Amino acid sequence: MKAVILLSGGLDSSTILYKAQADGCECHTISFDYQQRHRRELQSALTVAQKAGIVKHQVVNFDLRQWGGSALTDDAIDLPQERSLHEMSQNIPVTYVPARNTIFLSFALGYAEAIAAERVYIGVNALDYSGYPDCRPDYIQAMQEVFRLGTKQGREGEPINIVVPLINLKKTEIIQLGNQLGVPWELTWSCYANGDVACGVCDSCGLRLAAFAELGLVDPLAYAS
Repeated sequence: MKAVILLSGGLDSSTILYKAQADGCECHTISFDYQQRHRRELQSALTVAQKAGIVKHQVVNFDLRQWGGSALTDDAIDLPQERSLHEMSQNIPVTYVPARNTIFLSFALGYAEAIAAERVYIGVNALDYSGYPDCRPDYIQAMQEVFRLGTKQGREGEPINIVVPLINLKKTEIIQLGNQLGVPWELTWSCYANGDVACGVCDSCGLRLAAFAELGLVDPLAYAS
């Protein structure tokens, strides 16, 4: 069974790659260089893909900086730092990139149909404190209908399925799953800041560090703070 895996190099996407392999899929990974602030993640995506034995890792290039609208695509917008989990859960943060997963899934769908894949795996998580609108179950259900109606495969009764194994898992549960699957956490990258070492204070770093700490585990990734 062929599957396209959206791989950012982060904790969640690396876990779904290993999950797809455990599901018996022939995995084809795809990453996106959209000139994001944290382009360092692309290095981790490639390294994780190589570690997992992926022969061909695709990178799609486009530039969302021309639109801005997010702290990840506009350097004039400050990254939130040192926020509590309660603060993160109050509203959709400035790190939300407008329609990002819709853009990503559109590319993944085209790639999947071109290679006659049956599945697209994406590491969205509805329980994450970020609360991004394009990480929620109703959004995935709507995109599944797009996959069915917008492709030859779908119209012929064999739609490409969107697989979201992490959507209802806590961050701690994702780490536990990744540990079972052998995900190399030291190769992953979650930080939103543009640095060679993870900052340790942005929302993404905070969520990750809090989950490892809750499990009584040490995150093997190096942090500046």
